[in-house]
Amino acid sequence: MTETPAIRTVIVDREFAYPPERLWRALTTPHLLAEWLMQTDFAPHVGHAFQFTSAHVDIACRVLAVTRQKSLSYSWDAFGLESTVTFTLTPTAKGTHLRMEQTGFKPDQTQAFHGARVGWTRFFAALDDLLGRTAQ
Repeated sequence: MTETPAIRTVIVDREFAYPPERLWRALTTPHLLAEWLMQTDFAPHVGHAFQFTSAHVDIACRVLAVTRQKSLSYSWDAFGLESTVTFTLTPTAKGTHLRMEQTGFKPDQTQAFHGARVGWTRFFAALDDLLGRTAQ
């Protein structure tokens, strides 16, 4: 009997001082996504194929699930990593709790796993900055 190596997940939880609809807009509007994440042709429709692009990477994606202002899930495929990114928005007394889970990191994808942990933390800081300077 062989054991299947554990698939790892990056989880980032953060509280934002903005209502869910404001975060939802930043998660689903291409020009806003470009400001905190990457250039994209994203559309919040199940089955929509899109890309995130930057000077260093092209990421192929497909929308897997959408529950308006509550959750969003899409595939994230680049450099041999086939993963799923899921955002969950939960209203709080002070704004919104946003949870991001990126799952699918194989044991031999240590560099990608650690890069995602650092990257998503930076992306969330940029998202908070965007929300603070724009009146959506």
